[in-house]
Amino acid sequence: MATRIDQLARPKPDLLKFPDRRSVYWLDELPAKSTHITTAFDLTPRWSRLAESKKFCPHFEDHRKSPEWKVSGAALKAQPSDRVCVLAMPRGPAVGWQPDRPLLPTLGMALRSPEASARICQLAQPKKTHVLLTEKSLSAAPLLKPSVRTHFLATPKQEHPQYSPDRPVSCPVVRSALEAVASERLQVLATPRLRKPLFDGFDPYRVSSAALAAIASPRLQELSLPPARRCRTK
Repeated sequence: MATRIDQLARPKPDLLKFPDRRSVYWLDELPAKSTHITTAFDLTPRWSRLAESKKFCPHFEDHRKSPEWKVSGAALKAQPSDRVCVLAMPRGPAVGWQPDRPLLPTLGMALRSPEASARICQLAQPKKTHVLLTEKSLSAAPLLKPSVRTHFLATPKQEHPQYSPDRPVSCPVVRSALEAVASERLQVLATPRLRKPLFDGFDPYRVSSAALAAIASPRLQELSLPPARRCRTK
């Protein structure tokens, strides 16, 4: 008899060789072999009844052979009852109902010959719009003299005496600048500083000997001290 450890040591069966397996759950035992390619589903009686098409009423007549058909003698001699005559009468309007106002009502004599008042004539006048003044209208308009304040405000603002306008793109170069010769000191300062790349032994964190021997001035020491409000005495 196999022990529990022997049972757990056995590999799980390979169920991937059943491509038509429809269950998503892992089975402990292999499913029984079936001759069907896919799973066969059985419909319940309720589903079968719902799947059927709707049938016509047994008394339904599809199409009459002719638009004319015989009327029975009883229908020709039928007499409506009092109840049927009451139901056939059209329903009367409710109490208090008034008909719609006619489209062309009769107008009184006061409305046929109205007279507009002076106020209505004033409101009926179109609104006047401001038109741009032309040379002709300016010549016809009276000459108005602006005040001293208006003249002062109309004066354009002058530039500052120390203002320098933009230098033009094409400007003459003085002769002294054309014949200038750079000194040796300027040439040394204009030469870019040579630096070795990292793979040639360049160390960006190396401190020069001048920086190591530098002594801060009293002013620098004063500026490096924190503010008095942050200094605490122990």
